[in-house]
Amino acid sequence: MSVRCLTCAASLLALSFSSLAAEPNYGPQLEGFDYAWPAARFTFTSQNQPLEMAYIDVRPAKANGRTVVLMHGKNFCAGTWEETIRALSSAGYRVIAPDQIGFCKSTKPQHYQYSFQLLAANTHALIEKLGVDKITLIGHSTGGMLATRYALLYPDQVEQLVMVNPIGLEDWKSKGVPYLSVDQWYQRELKTSAQSIRNYEQKTYYAGQWKPEYERWVTMLAGLNNGDGKKQVAWNSALLYDMIYTQPVVYEFGNLTMPTLLLIGTKDNTAIGKDAAPPDVQKTLGNYAVLGKETAKRIPHATLVEFDDMGHAPQIQDPVRFHNALLEGLRALK
Repeated sequence: MSVRCLTCAASLLALSFSSLAAEPNYGPQLEGFDYAWPAARFTFTSQNQPLEMAYIDVRPAKANGRTVVLMHGKNFCAGTWEETIRALSSAGYRVIAPDQIGFCKSTKPQHYQYSFQLLAANTHALIEKLGVDKITLIGHSTGGMLATRYALLYPDQVEQLVMVNPIGLEDWKSKGVPYLSVDQWYQRELKTSAQSIRNYEQKTYYAGQWKPEYERWVTMLAGLNNGDGKKQVAWNSALLYDMIYTQPVVYEFGNLTMPTLLLIGTKDNTAIGKDAAPPDVQKTLGNYAVLGKETAKRIPHATLVEFDDMGHAPQIQDPVRFHNALLEGLRALK
């Protein structure tokens, strides 16, 4: 090997070690990673233990008298709503974005019996503490399942419901996705890395595209999963996956009474446990070009807006186009 090749090899090796050294490392409540706004803390007791729910509360310069509550997805946080908060606040909305228990800047309990009903009740307690009566509720991904449950539990409070590429539009277990135990999910979550997050997000969230601004959210998740509390984070993540798989909401869409806006990136292919399913089953899952239309038919007062070139996170993939559609849709929901 020539001296030049040896030099190149040494440089590549140094770059590899540099990349490894640069892996982010945050605390179990995302200590070390800042959102665009400071996160306040709601302290309460649940299942005989004190818990902290972090949340962002942004009041507009010129209020329109309305409040929006944002519910994040499984691999998202209150902070990832950054552009949505700016758009809604500029339009006059007060915006409240909590980190659910088990996620992001909130407590990761050692033992917690997760359910969508419980997370909804936790959020309802926060909203009551903040003195808010009526809300527009927006849920993305797993937050769409939670928003559905919240709207069913508190229909008199939710004036408008918006779901952005919600998961749970199909019952995966009835379609042949095998059950994974909490212990199996835990072992899978321990293997999470920045590269695995990046690969999955490019394929699923952004329809094969990648932009430098997406990297911030990879860093956020990788640092949370790579920090000193990684086992605690992975365990809570496993418990949450079990909740998502075993507690479908698809059978109750017909009970929603409020005007509902569905914002769907049709290139999304998300399905929980999809990679563990047989190949012939995988082909049938996560077809949002079909699922969005089917869901709009199930919900009594639904309006469907589709983005044919977007994936699972249209609010991040193309914020301007998405938020124009969101604000127009909110004005039309009466």
